Amino acid sequence: MAQRFSRRTVLVTGAGSGIGRATALAFAAEGAHVVVAGRTAAPLDETVALIGERGGTALAVPADVARPGGAQALVEAAVGHFGSLDVAVNNAGVFRGGLPVADLPEADWHTQLDTNVTGVFLALRAQIRRMRTQPDGGAIVNVASNIGAHTRVPGTAAYGASKAAVTALSRAAALDHIGEGVRINAVSPGATATTMSLLPGETEAGRAERMRHAVPLGRVSRTEEVAAAVLYLASDDAASVVGTDLVVDGGGSL
Repeated sequence: MAQRFSRRTVLVTGAGSGIGRATALAFAAEGAHVVVAGRTAAPLDETVALIGERGGTALAVPADVARPGGAQALVEAAVGHFGSLDVAVNNAGVFRGGLPVADLPEADWHTQLDTNVTGVFLALRAQIRRMRTQPDGGAIVNVASNIGAHTRVPGTAAYGASKAAVTALSRAAALDHIGEGVRINAVSPGATATTMSLLPGETEAGRAERMRHAVPLGRVSRTEEVAAAVLYLASDDAASVVGTDLVVDGGGSL
């Protein structure tokens, strides 16, 4: 495989599991030095160990991007350890769903907006401020969702609003900063092979049966498939791709 990210430093938030872990592994496989971030240390250490077993280089940095100073600390750790910040993937997010708007607790609304929108904003701001000082700039990929800007699902109003905001924020930031050498895009996954796509009490087999009829592709996306889309947008192959929102959902939002 081509080493598209050799000697580049990549920061991935929400890297302790799911799409974040798959993305961190994929970047490491293509030569990147990867900083894996999240709120809990143990799963981050597992990601670092998996990367190390495959001959890659990674650093675990526990941090909450939604808290003051968290995003800046991640940037400083990446630069301090590896010397630069060339790529950032803002994947950290939470889902609190199942209830219609009239019954949605304010706490669930604030939790999703705080992490999914404010966390991305704070991360973007810290990352851009560093990247625009570098001779080669940098690339940022934000993980949004097909729920929000692309499709609606009952009981997901707060989540959809937060992820639609990620799409809008990504496009606005892309326009603001491409002239400074910072290229920003988004990926919007649909149902993916993670615990987030399981209904309450549902097994993976039950989900597979449900998805046979729910999306044109007939299955959930693999985390590696979403990661491949992220790597494309972060790579030089996408050098003229600016402000796009790449939907990876098996046709679910068509």
